[in-house]
Amino acid sequence: MRVIEPIWELSRGLARTFLSLFEKPVTVQYPEEKREVRPRFRGRHVLKRYDNGLEKCIGCSLCAAACPADAIFVEAAENTDEKRFSPGERYASTYEINMLRCIYCGFCEDACPTEAIVLGDNYELSFTDRRDAIYPKEMLLEPVSAASLLTPRSVEPGVFKRSVPAMKDPQD
Repeated sequence: MRVIEPIWELSRGLARTFLSLFEKPVTVQYPEEKREVRPRFRGRHVLKRYDNGLEKCIGCSLCAAACPADAIFVEAAENTDEKRFSPGERYASTYEINMLRCIYCGFCEDACPTEAIVLGDNYELSFTDRRDAIYPKEMLLEPVSAASLLTPRSVEPGVFKRSVPAMKDPQD
């Protein structure tokens, strides 16, 4: 019986291999065809903006504190009415993420009180140099639809009184 078992298993394996010759291949021709990502996929980070073009990030550094890999560096500065970046008192003058250190856990996304940092669906990350892996704020910011919505901009005094807007229930 011991001699027949390996022969039986070998024949089962060969039969499976033979049957797989007639199956449709599942290869995706990557650069030309891109796979759809799952709804909860965590990819490249994106700093979001409000509809009026102002940045959502208020420079609170809660994302940097929540990051277990210490991949985020935030430096805050004060907003003025002549030079406004965000609706609050402060904004992130420096926002950098080291993508080599990031483990894409999503803790930064959960810690953000204004929902400014979001892990998007872009999975095409490649670096030729270690310095290219550090994404500054300019690379992370979401693009605006019109040039008039760019930051910094001048606003009338007293327009923005609340730095963290009233939040709605989170959507999945």
